[in-house]
Amino acid sequence: MTTTSAPNPATPRTSRRIITLSLVIIAAIIAAFFVFAALYTDFLWFDQLQFANVLTTQWLATAVMFVVGFLGMAVPLFIVIQLAYRLRPVYVRLSSQLDRYQEVIEPLRRLAMWGMPIFFGLFAGFAAAGNWETVWLWINGGATGEVDPQFGMDTGFYLFAMPFYSILLAFVSAVILLSLIVTALVSYLYGSVRIGQGELRISKPARIQLAVLAGLYLVVQAASLWLDRYKTLVTQEDRITGAAYTSVNATIPGMAILAILAALVAILFFVTAVIGRWRFPLVATGLLIVASLVVGIGYPWVVETFQVKPNQNSFQAEYYQRNIDGTKSAYDIADLEVTPFKAVTDAEAGQLREDAETTASIRILDPSIISPTVQQLEQFRNYYQFQETLDVDRYDIDGETQDTVVAVRELNVDKLGDSNSWNNRTAVYTHGYGLVAAAGNQRTSEGEPVFLERGIPSSGFLTESEKYEPRVYFGEDSPLYSIVGAPEGTDPVEIDYPRGKDGANETKNTFEGDGGPSVGSTLNKLLYALKFQEAEILFSDLVNDDSQILYDRDPVTRVQKVAPYLELDSDPYPSVVDGRVVWIVDGYTTSSTFPYSTSVSLSDAIADSNTAAPNFAIDDINYIRNSVKATVDAYDGTVTLYAWDDEDPILKAWEKVYPATVEPISEMSADLMSHVRYPTDLFKVQREILGVYHVDTAGSFAQQDNRWQTPNDPRNDNQLQPPYYLSMQMPGQDSPRFSMFSTFIPASSQGTTSRNVLMGYLAVDSDAGATAGEKSDGYGQLRMLEIDADTTVPGPGQVQNTFDSDTTIADKLNVLTLGKSEVKYGNLLTLPVGGGLLYVQPVYVQSSEGTQLPLLQKVLVTFGDSIAFEDTLTAALDVIFGGDSGASGGDEQVEPVDPGDGTTPPDDGTTDPDEGTTQPPVDTDARETALAAAQQALTDREAALKAGDLTAFAEADKRLTAAITELLALEAAE
Repeated sequence: MTTTSAPNPATPRTSRRIITLSLVIIAAIIAAFFVFAALYTDFLWFDQLQFANVLTTQWLATAVMFVVGFLGMAVPLFIVIQLAYRLRPVYVRLSSQLDRYQEVIEPLRRLAMWGMPIFFGLFAGFAAAGNWETVWLWINGGATGEVDPQFGMDTGFYLFAMPFYSILLAFVSAVILLSLIVTALVSYLYGSVRIGQGELRISKPARIQLAVLAGLYLVVQAASLWLDRYKTLVTQEDRITGAAYTSVNATIPGMAILAILAALVAILFFVTAVIGRWRFPLVATGLLIVASLVVGIGYPWVVETFQVKPNQNSFQAEYYQRNIDGTKSAYDIADLEVTPFKAVTDAEAGQLREDAETTASIRILDPSIISPTVQQLEQFRNYYQFQETLDVDRYDIDGETQDTVVAVRELNVDKLGDSNSWNNRTAVYTHGYGLVAAAGNQRTSEGEPVFLERGIPSSGFLTESEKYEPRVYFGEDSPLYSIVGAPEGTDPVEIDYPRGKDGANETKNTFEGDGGPSVGSTLNKLLYALKFQEAEILFSDLVNDDSQILYDRDPVTRVQKVAPYLELDSDPYPSVVDGRVVWIVDGYTTSSTFPYSTSVSLSDAIADSNTAAPNFAIDDINYIRNSVKATVDAYDGTVTLYAWDDEDPILKAWEKVYPATVEPISEMSADLMSHVRYPTDLFKVQREILGVYHVDTAGSFAQQDNRWQTPNDPRNDNQLQPPYYLSMQMPGQDSPRFSMFSTFIPASSQGTTSRNVLMGYLAVDSDAGATAGEKSDGYGQLRMLEIDADTTVPGPGQVQNTFDSDTTIADKLNVLTLGKSEVKYGNLLTLPVGGGLLYVQPVYVQSSEGTQLPLLQKVLVTFGDSIAFEDTLTAALDVIFGGDSGASGGDEQVEPVDPGDGTTPPDDGTTDPDEGTTQPPVDTDARETALAAAQQALTDREAALKAGDLTAFAEADKRLTAAITELLALEAAE
């Protein structure tokens, strides 16, 4: 008979270990799945856009650099620890204190010998991974063909190689220094280095190891000192960036001497490793320190104090000139066309005859003011919205270029109210609809914009194209995400626009593009439910096999993700290109290491009264190029990058890093070329630099008596005046061109207020032409008018003060502000016409409470000492120039209506006793009359548009607007 003993039950300790291990494994699996979800959804997004190689390149480069950094730190540390421990003296008497140290350390020795290299290796790996772009640029960067004036090195060395060598030497230096410290510590703990009885004893293995490491450290310092010579060309000295007299004649030679001395001391340490005498390298190290104080600090101070400062202008002249030339090259302003301009201040009849085309194009519609008006007239439903500041573009209409103010009607799901359920905001309200365009130089009699494209469904000159696609799924204010798409034959659920056929309340649509990753599979549903933390994605019946999820819909976000090396312009703008609404985004390549180029703060240069200071990863730069024009299709989100500056060396390097992501300029269509423009932010940076660097000679630069600055906005004295786009003809041009301009006044002295008189007028040709894949000859040409010092031309602030203080104008403004109205001043435009400088400012009137609808009522104009404040620009020009200016604005056919007529119901004296406000009577027949007038105006407008009669179109549009305004007033009265 055999017996079997019962198994021992698991002990509580064993059970706890199993449970703990199980929980750890489960937690690790969950964490790994979340990481997988984040990485895989990123890949799906990039892959759908056909930019997967951008993401995989980043992953691969980051992983490679992490491994290099980890091994580069961990392996040397592990080797020196092992050598120091294994080569320790075995039979050596240690002090009692060291014995106690060893007793404490020994149980942890193995952990420390492995853990210390891993610990520092991880830090080094993450640091190296964060610098992968610098390494990849060095690998792919090339020569620029331009050399610096000091060393004769190609500027590509400064853009690509010098930053790489800097981080490489810093990394190697840190590795060797840590190895040296760890070697000394281990050698001391295990008796290789003994200190006692007034002497220092080092074993031979420890001596060799320490001496070799010290020698290597000094070799690296010698290389760093040699590299620092080149860094002086991007370092601030005196008034400039770059090596000036002191650096060239003292600092650079001193660094070369110190680098040689450091190399010699390193050799002495290597000799000590062989012969065992420490005296020579230690004494040499002391002498090196003394030499660094004398040669590196003392001698440059003597040169600066006793040679340069007493003779600053003459000694620094050569280096000032280097800085002028380097800065102009880096900011692409070397080809600035400067014209002396003796401004005429006397106004005579017919003076504007030669500038008639320019005056007819003056943009009296201010895109930063009229947004509420456009919102009221074109919103149609609360869930639509427009940007607070609209954009400026131009279109070719019947062979004539028309400056326009444009805006996209985007979706605002926050205004859905009680309808704001997950189903509605995700699958029903998915997109905006249409682009609204108004003539920049026209207005209706009531002061409203003259719309060239408007309405839901859209109507106007753009809608004539059969391929016009008005739906906007991707915009600056699109919802966080939408789920769209359905099998063929499925009833549509997406609201297209709030108007239907045969009396229906709405028209619905199904997205048919390829705009986002598929969420048809269960796995993808789960991954995106985790990404957006919404379980409805996983369980909703609205998500089907053909569903796509649209997210990261802001055009700037999309371009930034597929081109992470670009700094993007703060003003993306919509255009209709080849029948599609697209967002056009300008991209810049920048650097902070261009030799002899002055640095500028991007955020400070870009900030003005229209643009808040943006945040940049690298804010201080000294090189910039508009290297890329990007487009984002508003319907399906397609991102296309075009190499606008294919000669830019930084873009060339990035094209090698991310191959096949940037299209050549030859792929740009003629229609796209006609809508790209000179970028706003680049122009702002250039005008910031030109405030100082409009001079050409070192003498002018040294005297600092001709420095300029951008004036503050006349209506916001704490912010700079923004540059403005408009079509105009600069002196020397044969016809008006779509341009951008800014002005200059004298730079204020420390603690003083600047004189607000014009010193310079800067304009840039912003028209790229309309030839496929080819820029027009004049595009990007900067032109500066230098105002003659003998003629005083008031600056924007002085002009605004003149407007505000003129008693005649004040009386007229008081009339406009009667009742509950307030005045808003539009953009103050400056134009070089009639041999002088003409200022034009539209004046808007809006209600001070309730619905605020800015309406253009007056135009302020000044030329020299003459001022006019009239209902139209044409009338104001005639007043200024002796009754007949010889030209007209675009509003010559407007017959202005008093603000109280038509837009505000008349007062019959009836007062609401509760509110104390005047109440107009309600005309029961007025509604039918207004509806009939609106219908007739709409019919006439469409007929005029088809016939190409813009005059009739504008007249019908005015009648339509008046009828709609009357209907709104009747509705409010009821």
